[in-house]
Amino acid sequence: MSNVFSFLKPYKLPITIALFLMLVELFVELLHPLLLAKIIDDGILQEDVAVIIRWGGMMVALSFLAFAAGVINSFYAAHVSQSTGFDLRSGLYSKVQQFTFSQLQKFETSSLITRLTNDVTQIQNTIFMSLRIMMRAPLLIIGGTIMAFFINVKLALILAVAIPVIVIFLIWMMKKGGALFKLVQAKLDGVNHVMRENLTAMRLVKVFVRHDYENNRFKKSNEALMEKTMSALRLMEIAMPVLLFLMNVGIMAILWFGTFEVHSGGVQVGEVVAIVNYATRITSALTVFSMIIIVFSRARASAERISEVLEHGVEQRGNDSDLLTKHIDGSIEFEHVDFRYPTKRNKAIEDLSFKAHAGEMVAVLGATGSGKTTLFQLIPKLYEPSEGRVLIDDLDANKIDSEHLRRQIGYVPQDVFLFSGTIRENIQWGNEEATLDEIIEACKHAQIHEVIESLKDQYETKIGQKGVNLSGGQKQRLSIARALVRRPRILLLDDCTSALDVKTEASFLQALKNYSCTTFMITQKVSSAMKADQIILLQEGKLVVKGNHEELLEDCELYRLILQSQLREEELNV
Repeated sequence: MSNVFSFLKPYKLPITIALFLMLVELFVELLHPLLLAKIIDDGILQEDVAVIIRWGGMMVALSFLAFAAGVINSFYAAHVSQSTGFDLRSGLYSKVQQFTFSQLQKFETSSLITRLTNDVTQIQNTIFMSLRIMMRAPLLIIGGTIMAFFINVKLALILAVAIPVIVIFLIWMMKKGGALFKLVQAKLDGVNHVMRENLTAMRLVKVFVRHDYENNRFKKSNEALMEKTMSALRLMEIAMPVLLFLMNVGIMAILWFGTFEVHSGGVQVGEVVAIVNYATRITSALTVFSMIIIVFSRARASAERISEVLEHGVEQRGNDSDLLTKHIDGSIEFEHVDFRYPTKRNKAIEDLSFKAHAGEMVAVLGATGSGKTTLFQLIPKLYEPSEGRVLIDDLDANKIDSEHLRRQIGYVPQDVFLFSGTIRENIQWGNEEATLDEIIEACKHAQIHEVIESLKDQYETKIGQKGVNLSGGQKQRLSIARALVRRPRILLLDDCTSALDVKTEASFLQALKNYSCTTFMITQKVSSAMKADQIILLQEGKLVVKGNHEELLEDCELYRLILQSQLREEELNV
């Protein structure tokens, strides 16, 4: 957890000021019982009004001082907690952005959201309360006990016996509470996961009339969270009555033995009142510990969860300085590449070797699960090969800076994702420096310009999250335009023309000739693959055959079967 609280380092000065002001409040609180003893013994019992006014006036002045210190302390405590929370969220978000795909698979999206929001809030609140009241409570207990010894050793021994017992009990409670609240946060992840899935797939839920099922699923997840939270809070609530019982027994013992000491002349009435006053203040501080245990237990659990993210290593970007100064040509070669996903037993790609020259179009064919998308993800280094090498311009991709490589890649995923905002903003997301003319040109090549022109606000048309107000084909073409506006040296098209009709797809493939880039296209259509310079046919992660359409038609029985099957299907549709 040290890496979490290292975020406090930039705020050493405001923390010091806040702690100093808290000590001022503590000093006043510890001094008041002594002044009260003076007023009783030297003023009230001696019937000396001047003494009462003098020490009473000092108590009032010190109270104003403590009030001012408390107000300023709150300001600095809030500043430190809010600033640290901001830095933590920024640090976590930046860390997640640097994760490899393998690392992202270790955390549910809903869990990362909870860690960035709820867990950071728990740390934030703990910092504020620590600087405001939590640090004062233990110091008040220690200081009050020490002051009691200065007044009367015999009576103070009662406090010295009771307080260690209470502290041991509190430490035990905090350990138990930390484990329980970690489970609570995990259940909160589950609730967020169900909510996120449901809201994302709301149209599907309504079409299949599954709202009752989804309500029950959310209810179960919500009940699990409630049960764990109640279980944790029940344990924590035990602390309060136990603390009060032990301290009240101590106060009664002080009064009992104090009475005998007053009668025997061993102690003055004011001293007994002062020690009882310290015991009462210590009791008040200990009652705060019930809240402190809950807050610190939750903070400890949250800090551990945040640390799990912060302690992950970041993606290795590579460091070839020569490549950083020039555009890549775009030749790509796989040399005996194997790859297995961390959670899978079998290899997704096995002993894959081929070469695509710069400027070529390569079509990738294969059944579902044959490794086509995995091949694509290895090119921009979203994953790294388990064995073998991927070469870019005859250079090992591991030696190439990841960011520099990806800036020259246009990627259109199979699952299209559009962001909330305008059409222009979504396309410009691919190249933030693109002008409107460049955006229009990319849209024309992606065969979406005429559709955009027909909209009321054209390129300033707002689209919902993930493009919910667009058809599947329109979303695909916008995603293609977003990749083309980058003017990439490598273009990866992951089955992104599946929702396009034959005429639109043919126009798009013709428009691609305006781009001097190496194009990889995953497709299920042999009619599209026929236009490629090279066709790669995969089966269960292995390369079956490679070559152009004429070569495969002559040499590969599987390719001929695929072609005949698709031709028969087209005849039936006609």
